[in-house]
Amino acid sequence: MPNFIYTAMDANGKEQRGKKEAANEEEVSIFLKNQGLFPTSIKSADKAAQKMAATAQKDKKGAKDKKKSGFNMNINLGPVMIKSKDLTILTRQMAILLDAGLPLIRSLKTLSRQAKNPVVKSTLEETATSVEAGSTFSEALAQHPKSFDKLYLNMIRAGEAAGKLELILDRLAVFREKAAKIQGKVKSAMVYPCIVLSIAIIITSGLMIFIVPKFEKTFTELLEGAPLPALTQFVMGISKFMIGNVAYLVPGIIGGAIAFRLTLKVPFLRYYIDWVKYNMPLFGPIVSRSAISKFARTLGTLMGSGVPILNALNIVKETAGNEVVSQAVQKVYDAVKEGEGMAGPLQLTKIFPEMVISMIEVGEETGKLPEMLDKIADTYDEEVDNAVAALTSMIEPVMMVGLAVVVGGIVIALFMPMISIIERLGGG
Repeated sequence: MPNFIYTAMDANGKEQRGKKEAANEEEVSIFLKNQGLFPTSIKSADKAAQKMAATAQKDKKGAKDKKKSGFNMNINLGPVMIKSKDLTILTRQMAILLDAGLPLIRSLKTLSRQAKNPVVKSTLEETATSVEAGSTFSEALAQHPKSFDKLYLNMIRAGEAAGKLELILDRLAVFREKAAKIQGKVKSAMVYPCIVLSIAIIITSGLMIFIVPKFEKTFTELLEGAPLPALTQFVMGISKFMIGNVAYLVPGIIGGAIAFRLTLKVPFLRYYIDWVKYNMPLFGPIVSRSAISKFARTLGTLMGSGVPILNALNIVKETAGNEVVSQAVQKVYDAVKEGEGMAGPLQLTKIFPEMVISMIEVGEETGKLPEMLDKIADTYDEEVDNAVAALTSMIEPVMMVGLAVVVGGIVIALFMPMISIIERLGGG
């Protein structure tokens, strides 16, 4: 029977390596699990030796070619990134395969063969190769920082240490699915007003640039210098300004968007922008509730997976997506580092509701903080749903009335002088 080289983790997270004679990889995997070990790598000893020899030969040939040519023609276009949706699906599939008893390397290769996306396929192939070469799963994933963030990697490390990688992957999949769901709802709340506002701007700009100037010429000819109503003069003044500066408006808008993006890179300016978003009317409740939900879901998932609280808080701070929440978590981190609980420092930040603080305090007292954080996240997910529904029902009539007032105001301004023109024609 062939020999297999294996790498496995025990219940304490200690890595063990060895060789086992068996019919196939599945037999080695079953043997290791019966020994209380979690296999992270199983490979044929003969194939491994052949692969090492081939790799050494390839490297030797490449070094000769490079020395001969004098320069390297390999162009690195930068790291590729797995899209969030694809990563969620991949995480779910990995959890199912490992839970079914398939070894890690075989699971990676199976998913690689099935992958339609070339980025996912290449990432899985490279990960499988790294694990075969002796790296742990988390070390292999760390070679792709654009695709796997700190939260993902720390949870995988915790799963390897506890020997429960399939359970951690399942939690990761659930976490990503719920996060994507709440993010989609927030985006849907923002999309509708943006579309209506864009339509309003296009219609208003078209009226001002193409329609109003024609009426102005008509009024000048028929009223023979008679003064126009104040509203009409105001509308025509805006029209002249837009026509005279149309060459600067588009570059100005693009420049403003670029300046705003650059502003977001300055920490203290980003804090004030996020503070405005957190407290603004209509949209503020959605932003704040989704931020609290993300905070609770991320921290609860990390702690429930065995990540130490200080590491978990540091990851939450870096992945908060809101500078207001991030700075609040930093204060909590500093307090917990000094031996305090979480509830008191959270209350001092003044951005978390009393209900959240009370539930966290109860969770700390009962030793069930991860479960309590998950309940907080579920509660605020429902509140985001309600806030999105309320905003959608409220903003539709407001936007319609606003659009009607703007367009109607322009139309009234253009028809007011027509009364004077009709009177002149009737009197003549």
